[in-house]
Amino acid sequence: MRVSLPARVAIGLAALFSVYQLVLGFASFTTVTDVSPVVACMALYAVASAVVLFAPGRALPVWAACFALATALVLPVIAAPVADLAHKNDSTTWWVAAVGTLMVVLVVRGRRAFAWVGVAFLTLYVVLWAGPGAFADLGVAGSVAWVAIATWFAVAMSRATTATTEFLRAEQETADWQAAQDAHVFERQLRLSQTTRMALPMLQQVIAQGGDLTEAERAESLHLEQAIRDEIRGRSLLSDDVRDEVMRLRRRGATVQLHDDGGLDELEVEDLRRVHAEIAEALRRARGADNVIVRTVAEGADAAVTVVGLRLDTAASESAALGAGLDDEDGDEDDSVVLWLEIPRHATV
Repeated sequence: MRVSLPARVAIGLAALFSVYQLVLGFASFTTVTDVSPVVACMALYAVASAVVLFAPGRALPVWAACFALATALVLPVIAAPVADLAHKNDSTTWWVAAVGTLMVVLVVRGRRAFAWVGVAFLTLYVVLWAGPGAFADLGVAGSVAWVAIATWFAVAMSRATTATTEFLRAEQETADWQAAQDAHVFERQLRLSQTTRMALPMLQQVIAQGGDLTEAERAESLHLEQAIRDEIRGRSLLSDDVRDEVMRLRRRGATVQLHDDGGLDELEVEDLRRVHAEIAEALRRARGADNVIVRTVAEGADAAVTVVGLRLDTAASESAALGAGLDDEDGDEDDSVVLWLEIPRHATV
């Protein structure tokens, strides 16, 4: 369970404490020798409090932290000389608590170094001004304690946040690993079921006949074995229509090679269906070929799939496959190329 304090509530509480210090400043008018410095300090403190409370960002900007620190350095210097400790009450040294409150806000806003410089100067100045006993009598100890507690709390929250982030990252990694394992299991089960569906009838026939198959049945077994290999080597190229056309070509005696080298995984469903339909149509047009090669193209290219159909499995045909679609030096097309087709990655208007 995650417990947090809304930002508006925290800002409201800090603003309330800051206003309380200003109220004490007003109450100190009867115990000071000159009101003007006190009024100036109250105005400066009000502006500094507004800046540190409402400055944008999670961490207080450096300029705002510098302004707040300057305020903490100025308040004792201006307010202390006019304070009459002979008529001391709770409001006489309101600026001590004001500096402590301002420095606590700095700690919470991620500027602990500035805050400790501020309370260190406050402690040193008050001790030099009113003596060592003033450290406890005038509330300096309380301001230092507030900053120390806020620092401890900020450090603890930072560590807790870091630990929470690490736990969330570990949880995400575990979820990703589990999803990958589930995907592998699903893929294995899908391939196993598909292989079983394709091969089971022929295996049952082999068992029933004791392995005594006719030449046609042996050829069909080889075609099934090649189809199973297609499911492994060229899965992204396959649809039901493509499977049917590949099997027709093989039964006619042609050699069909499907090579999935990646590149189709990021296609949208509609584009993938279009590519499959164009592959099936290309295979229909390649029925006069003896060797058909279907290969994916890596991502980034305009083409998604290339389909090459060769009439003869000769050296000339292999050379033509490497440079299919290009005219020779005399401008004549090689007769061994039955089909050369590049299927675009995205539909063109």
